[in-house]
Amino acid sequence: MSTTPTTITSDDEESALLRLREFFGAVFFLIVRRFPRLLRLHRNEKSWALFRVALGLFGAALVVLPLGLWNGWITAIFGMLFFVTSILLPPAQLESDTDRKARELGAQTVVSGGVYQPGNAPPAEVQLFISTVHVWALDEHFEPLVVINTSEISSLRIEPDDDNWLLRLRWADHKAEFAFDGFFAERFAHLAEDSIRSVLQSNSTARAKASAAGA
Repeated sequence: MSTTPTTITSDDEESALLRLREFFGAVFFLIVRRFPRLLRLHRNEKSWALFRVALGLFGAALVVLPLGLWNGWITAIFGMLFFVTSILLPPAQLESDTDRKARELGAQTVVSGGVYQPGNAPPAEVQLFISTVHVWALDEHFEPLVVINTSEISSLRIEPDDDNWLLRLRWADHKAEFAFDGFFAERFAHLAEDSIRSVLQSNSTARAKASAAGA
């Protein structure tokens, strides 16, 4: 009885790595979406203080506990780095510039807008500040590159473009295109689309209720 060995080709390996990458990417993105506070400890004064204390104690433990080991000095170096980092970390930032700008604009949601190129100007990374009235695309200095009236949006869709994902909007006689690239390109594009579409549906529901009440 003979057996035939199974040959694992490079294509199989690449496919497995791709599936593994997509799985961990989806898990990480889900954590970011569902548990944003885990990534925003610096917005909570008590949590940030506890984190700094825990980091300092962990660093001190790495310095003191392994001193009896022959290679304890290596661990002690890392422990010292952790300890010094806990001291040098800035205090909690209870409100970011993005939070203040969102409050100023009355935006309920802020998401990545990828890269937007206004006319002949150079492309710039933008954030989308979304309210029931407007969608603002602001650059890193919070300067508006385009302002979209939500009531005039007639088309909203995302589609792949080589290694990028594009979010395309049309409103009145205008159109805008936002390009997302990188590991989470598709997911950020979907997030931006879902956030805007949620506002459009909310506005449509509000108008329907107003019409029913006036009938």
